[in-house]
Amino acid sequence: MIKTEFTVTGFLVFLFFNIFLSCNSSHEPIEIKQFSYPSGSGIEFYNEHFYLIGDDATSLLQLDNNFNITDSILLYDSIQGRIPKETKPDLEGITVINDKDNPGLLIIGSGSLKPYRNTAWLIDLSKKGKTEFRVDSFYQRLNTKGLEVINIEGICAIPGNIVFSNRGNKVYQKNFLILTSADFITNQSTSAIHSIQINGSEDTAGFKGVSGLAYAPGSDKLILTVSTEDTRNAYEDGTIGKSYLWIIDNISSKIKNDTISANRIIDLETIDSRFAGEKVESACVISENEKNIFLALTADNDKGSSTVFKINILK
Repeated sequence: MIKTEFTVTGFLVFLFFNIFLSCNSSHEPIEIKQFSYPSGSGIEFYNEHFYLIGDDATSLLQLDNNFNITDSILLYDSIQGRIPKETKPDLEGITVINDKDNPGLLIIGSGSLKPYRNTAWLIDLSKKGKTEFRVDSFYQRLNTKGLEVINIEGICAIPGNIVFSNRGNKVYQKNFLILTSADFITNQSTSAIHSIQINGSEDTAGFKGVSGLAYAPGSDKLILTVSTEDTRNAYEDGTIGKSYLWIIDNISSKIKNDTISANRIIDLETIDSRFAGEKVESACVISENEKNIFLALTADNDKGSSTVFKINILK
């Protein structure tokens, strides 16, 4: 009996630890790479390629599935490797525009310093063409929708809508989602705008600001990258704190809400210590299966380089 009892107990312990390790391994970054490319602020995935933008970089990078650089698209001519803070476009958001005949990328500035940061780009992926345009009139309308401070940090497309995230700071402690129509680019003065305040930005660690957005179409989840930073306005950088993923379930049923909350919060530093000192700025969905969502993240360490991560999270 003693032998049988020990065997059963041992099996249960073995099973418990295997389940524990399996659950944790579902969160571990499966690949990490650092680039000399500056200030990674947005990442997107399309047609087996990643596209990486930096808020003061002069070009858009194209990466393969292993994060090797395969191409770049020059956006700004500059003799410096980084555009000076006073004049940088602060390109923070990037998303795929799903036009079957002409798929492209929309890249957008933060709007936190006029006129330099009220610019955007449309990138034609089939021809590698590029078009720069202004978003002054659209950003001006956001002030009438309850946003006292404009600091657009993320963008993604969900069915029927484009979603932006507006990041607050320690003085203006409010994060928002902003929903508008997919044709807002050509209808900036008339496109519908709805703002949703995001709950849960404050705790003992300080204000948590939303830095990026991604949409998982297979599970209808909105994934927010969120970080703490010791800054009191939309212009200055501050000491990097911790980074998180906030998961909002069934986002399509919540687009008319006035407020919204995360259903799940993932502290990235507790998953892997290599997230320490990295301000996660953006996420994109690579793929989904029955149990997991596979993501790529980009981070800025305020030292002139960018880090990219691959990570999978449980649905």
